[in-house]
Amino acid sequence: MHRTPRHTFTVRSLITDTGLSPVHADDAVRELLNLGLLRGDPSGALHAVAPEEATAGVVGPLERDIRARRALAEEARASIMAFLPAFETSQFAREQENKFEVLHDLAQVRAVIADLTMRTRTEILTAQPGGARDDGILQEAQPRDRAALDRGVRMRVLYQHTARFSPGTAEYVDHVSELGAQVRTLDDHFSRLLVFDEETAIISLPGNREGAVVVREPHVVAFIVETYERLWLAAEPYASAFGTRSEVTGDIRQAIVRLLIEGLTDASIATRLGMSVRTCRRHIADVMEELGAQSRFQAGYLLSVGAA
Repeated sequence: MHRTPRHTFTVRSLITDTGLSPVHADDAVRELLNLGLLRGDPSGALHAVAPEEATAGVVGPLERDIRARRALAEEARASIMAFLPAFETSQFAREQENKFEVLHDLAQVRAVIADLTMRTRTEILTAQPGGARDDGILQEAQPRDRAALDRGVRMRVLYQHTARFSPGTAEYVDHVSELGAQVRTLDDHFSRLLVFDEETAIISLPGNREGAVVVREPHVVAFIVETYERLWLAAEPYASAFGTRSEVTGDIRQAIVRLLIEGLTDASIATRLGMSVRTCRRHIADVMEELGAQSRFQAGYLLSVGAA
């Protein structure tokens, strides 16, 4: 039989009316008391409280506490940010005094790149030789580059042709290209470098793949930018028709032939073109077969005669 809800009751009457077990009835009463929807009196009677009244009693203090904490947070923010002008002034002064800074540790290099990327206003130039990029590095760079592109920073990226055969690199290129970045590739080797706003450059440290040199001297940075522009003009757009596998392979093969004529070793050619020695030797074997050469020396001779 349906019973009309009571506005005043006891736990015993609640058990009788609803059929709840004593444990469940106690749990229900405790939760409703916490929500302010019930109020008890010394006699043990429980009184129902209107939801509007319960809200004012329970939620009101929480909202006041939130407002007070927000005010404290804003005060703390203002106090901390008051030091920003002094920090930026000292940071700028240090950078102006230190035109060249050598970093020997990869963690330092990554931290400087992240800081410069965040502070860049207009353009980032990137040259990354060596073929396929490491997936971990690309995953780390993707959100950082996206943030820069989202705020309107222009971005140009230069790879070697062999990077086109890397699925991870291709995925990264698709992502940043959709956001407005431009990507091109070259057949031959070039130095690893980044330039931020034509003011600061990071170049690879000879003999230390994990190190780098930070350059802030304006004339040297201008020279690095000019060098980059020459490489960029000679490079092929990543997304052009040139990007088909057969055309890229043909261009790489021509570079191998050129380096064979110069007398470079297999390992040197592989390093120059950003590929493994095994892959390089496979290309060289194909060239030798096309020439009918029995040895690498003979292939080099036939190629040099043909070039003459």
